[in-house]
Amino acid sequence: MELQTSVDDVRDQLLTAAENSGDESRLAAERMTATIDSALRLALLEAVSAAADEITVELAPGSVEVRLRGRDPEFAVTVPNTPSIQPAPPTVPAAAAPVPVDTDDGGTSRITLRLPDLLKGRIEAAAEAEGLSVNGWLVRALTAATSAAVPPPAPTHASGRSFTGWVN
Repeated sequence: MELQTSVDDVRDQLLTAAENSGDESRLAAERMTATIDSALRLALLEAVSAAADEITVELAPGSVEVRLRGRDPEFAVTVPNTPSIQPAPPTVPAAAAPVPVDTDDGGTSRITLRLPDLLKGRIEAAAEAEGLSVNGWLVRALTAATSAAVPPPAPTHASGRSFTGWVN
């Protein structure tokens, strides 16, 4: 991710604004551009790092790291090497037909599931919006996820257990 383009854009906007304010303002703006580059670059790095932290919470147990290569940051996505972890199922519109749940065996099992608070809130909201209990919504979502025979997309660049590039 190249930061210099954004830094240059802000510097140009500062100089343009100063041009309209007279010679004294223009000279002051030109003197400030030397120090504004490093301050702006640091602010952008902090914003990118904060975004990576938020994405990591959503990606748990995987993670996203920001690494510096020279003066520019890169993202490194780490996906756990656990066979039980599956990619997130595609989002199904609310109007879609419900997925039939096979309950012929008559038995049920209990499972303890730890979720990030944000994800738990989203699940509760989705269940309420569809008029289902959280348990019913989760059973339906898990049934749909495990019945789909769609293979996960291949990574574009992999190195061991890390992937580099943008996270969408």
